[in-house]
Amino acid sequence: MKKVLLTGGSGFIGRNILESYLSERYDIIAPSHKELDLANTEVVDEFFKRQEFDVVLHFATKPGHRNAIDFSNLIATNIRMFENLERNKKHFGKLINAGSGAIYDNFKNVTKAVETDVFKNMGTDAHCFCKYVLHKQIEKLDNFVDLFIFGIFGKYEDYAIRFISNAICKTIFDLPITLRQNRKFSYLDIDDFPPIVEFFIENNPKYKGYNITPNTSIDLLDLAKLIQKISGKNVEINVAEESRGFDYYGDNQRLKAEIPSLKFTPIEKSVQKLYDWYVNHKVMLNKEFLLVDK
Repeated sequence: MKKVLLTGGSGFIGRNILESYLSERYDIIAPSHKELDLANTEVVDEFFKRQEFDVVLHFATKPGHRNAIDFSNLIATNIRMFENLERNKKHFGKLINAGSGAIYDNFKNVTKAVETDVFKNMGTDAHCFCKYVLHKQIEKLDNFVDLFIFGIFGKYEDYAIRFISNAICKTIFDLPITLRQNRKFSYLDIDDFPPIVEFFIENNPKYKGYNITPNTSIDLLDLAKLIQKISGKNVEINVAEESRGFDYYGDNQRLKAEIPSLKFTPIEKSVQKLYDWYVNHKVMLNKEFLLVDK
């Protein structure tokens, strides 16, 4: 059984990884921030003096999304966390980084982005720029790979801001679904992610970066209508701006060439599954978080 260090185990992706079949397939160690402060070089160095790992799943990040508590030192913190791991690479076999489609700069149209264009634009904001800088480093490192994750959704995501969960929860409370602008996105079901992670744990990929995105993309307005239909409620759908926003989806041919057997859950099935989960966990929802659009 391979020993795996998972950073960010308390986050949306990390929690789902720990509840997936991967936790039975591998010996996954997921220290909390208090147990391992990745931004503290001395703490990280001392941690690796005591333990060796086959794989590091680096899914921890200081977030830059609109619901983040603290935006200060975002670039410095994320780079230091990564570099603290990189400086200890002799203590693990490979590192799989949870990157982002934001590396293509999501302040521009990202339409069926391909990995060969990864450095065509340099990120406009701190989040996009940070992903750009980290991948520059990964390109030079043996046994490091970057997963450019676009839209990924499922249980435990921040329903106050993440569109699919936010829209589902609003219908549960008979609130209108709101969009800032209509845009085209590609959304990956979180349950489709563990088999992708397993592939990169078990294999040596051909490239340093891969778009992690399903075969299809969808307009947010069409997605809102789908959620409205699944809910069975005639809630309003409000679009704040008539102009169309920037699209955000990538091409997955490189990923599918590496994993020909890869299957993606249809968006209709994924949304229905998540809707049912929220209905069954309504007691954990705070309606106040849904009354203000961030």
